[in-house]
Order: sequence, then C-alpha cells, then structure tokens
Amino acid sequence: MPPKAQPSPTAAQPGDQQIDLLTLPTQTLLQLKRQLDSELTTLNTSFTTLRTAASRFTSCLTTLTSGIAPTSTGTPLLVPLTTSLYVPGTLASADTVMVDVGTGFYVEKTVEDAKAFYKRKVAEMEANLRDLEKILNGKSGNLRVVEEVIRGKMVEEQGQGQQGQEQAQGQGQNKGVAASA
Repeated sequence: MPPKAQPSPTAAQPGDQQIDLLTLPTQTLLQLKRQLDSELTTLNTSFTTLRTAASRFTSCLTTLTSGIAPTSTGTPLLVPLTTSLYVPGTLASADTVMVDVGTGFYVEKTVEDAKAFYKRKVAEMEANLRDLEKILNGKSGNLRVVEEVIRGKMVEEQGQGQQGQEQAQGQGQNKGVAASA
C-alpha cells in the first residue's frame, strides 16, 4: 500500500506567518494544541449560534410568505414574547408587520419590505456561515497537523529514552565483566 500523504508540518492560515512545527519543543506544541482546541470550541459555539439565528430568520420569512394573506385581518394568533413564551393576539393588519431589527428594537414594515429584510438577513447569515466554516476547517487542519507532530515527537522521545536505557544497561554489564576479569 502506498504511503499516505502527510500534511506539511507547518500551521498557518492564509496571510499568517508559517511556523515549522518540527523545530518547536513538545511543551510549546502542547500549549499550541490547547490554544487551537479552545479556539475551535469558541468557533463551533459561534457557528451553532449563527446557524440558529439564520434558522429563525428563515422561519420568519416562511411565516410572512405563507402565513399572511390580505384576508388574514382579525385572525387569532400566538405572539412570541420570548422563545418559550407566547401570548394570544389578533392580526390587526395584513398590510404591515412589526419586525425585530435587533437588540429589542421593532420597526413597522410592509409585508414586502419585511420579506426583503429577512431575505437579506438570511443571505448575510449564510455568507457568514460559509466564511466561519472555512475558518473552522483551517483550524481543524492545523490541529490535526499539530497532533501528528506531537505524536511523532513523543515516539521519538520514547525511542531516545529506550536507547539511553539500553546503553546504560550495556555499560553496567561491561563494568561487571571488567571487574571479574
């Protein structure tokens, strides 16, 4: 079986300075691994939060597209106050809606303007998700490379430790032979 292609033992994002990981001590590599793990956890949390927000905007867009018709005025509905608290209400107008534009501010917009707003938001969120996914993939690749270099250094250090023990045992046997001769 042909040898598997190994990634280059350097870790960097485009535009960053590249570092030859093989020249770094094991302690520094372990510290770098912890830092990358922490960054990946934070980025994954951000990715999940962003995906949740995009899903909410998509849900709002779907509601505007399929839930409001000119004949909907006076229709009873549940109004969300929080993600888990709804209160009963009645649709006062099928022409305008209240849109949450962020940080608790609401603006009255026509249904068409609200649809355009949510379409822009969904497109913006999807672009941000794509960018964040690229960053996550790059950091994950860097982490894999650092882990491979750490494993290689550990194996190398274990091999050197065994050689040192064998040499010490060999010298101890030679002293025993010299003393009995």
